Amino acid sequence: MDSITHIALGACMGEAFAGKKLGKKAMLWGALAQSIPDIDFTASLWMDTSSGLLAHRGFTHSFLFCALITPLLALLAERLHRPHNISLRKWLLFFGAVIFIHIFIDAFNNYGVGWFEPFSKERISFNAIYVADPFFSVWSGVACIALIWLKRNNPLRKRWWQAGIGFSAVYLLYCIFNKVQINSDVKEIFKTQNITYTRYFTTPAPLQNWLWYVVAGDDKGYYVGFRSLFDSRKAINFQYFLRNDTLLKSIEDHEDLQKLIRFSQQFYTVEQWKDTLVFNDLRFGQIIGWQNPHAKFVFYYYLQHPEDNRLVVQRGRFQGWNDKTLISLLQRIRGN
Repeated sequence: MDSITHIALGACMGEAFAGKKLGKKAMLWGALAQSIPDIDFTASLWMDTSSGLLAHRGFTHSFLFCALITPLLALLAERLHRPHNISLRKWLLFFGAVIFIHIFIDAFNNYGVGWFEPFSKERISFNAIYVADPFFSVWSGVACIALIWLKRNNPLRKRWWQAGIGFSAVYLLYCIFNKVQINSDVKEIFKTQNITYTRYFTTPAPLQNWLWYVVAGDDKGYYVGFRSLFDSRKAINFQYFLRNDTLLKSIEDHEDLQKLIRFSQQFYTVEQWKDTLVFNDLRFGQIIGWQNPHAKFVFYYYLQHPEDNRLVVQRGRFQGWNDKTLISLLQRIRGN
């Protein structure tokens, strides 16, 4: 999830753990622990873009990292707050739970997390919730603001942290339910429309959980389309994109390219844009794809001009958005 959501959720967990004993300092510890795995953003300071893509949500989002950093934070907090009546065991459970929740919910996005690094390079991604979903974030965000505002002994503080954590958890369960429903519909549609594939995925379109982006195909190419939970017709208007691996022959041994293929989990296409080859990672969707089925993909990487690839994940995410775009999104969510 986005950093603000992690901070707010962590603050609520800190309040739940020791708000009565430590006051708002407990919220700070929770926010810090929820943010710790994202220290991998510093990798971009010395790594090239393709290496940085793999480093992000890699080792710092692993179970091993969680096991290593938890006792360090617990020992630090236990020492700084002496004298107190919080046992080291409770500190360990608190920090372990908060950090685990971070790497757990990040796995429900489409970026993928390295739970098993450094022993395995496999990335876990359940593709059930958009990376910045306001309907997930609002509960902990409002609760965090309320907890900052309310005085330490206010009896309403308990209700606020319960609401912040509880409603976020319920919404995540709702997203998982939607995912199961969409996958069931999509598999039925594949059969009806004679779509053959060796791999596929579904993931929410931006900022919500009712319109889903669908990709299915093989090493030749991919069918791309959208499916709303409110669609009455069991069909998807797919657009087919050739994978175009033949364009890569002259650079197939380049390290940059091999890292990108690994990062994309094989969901990629290649295009020729004027004087350069462009690598598209299909997992991040199309730029306003529900409005324009021929739209460019959000993630595109210039293979022959690596110096122009500073923000490959972010640069196309909301490119060209305006009032009409938002209206078209809402209309498509309503179903066909």
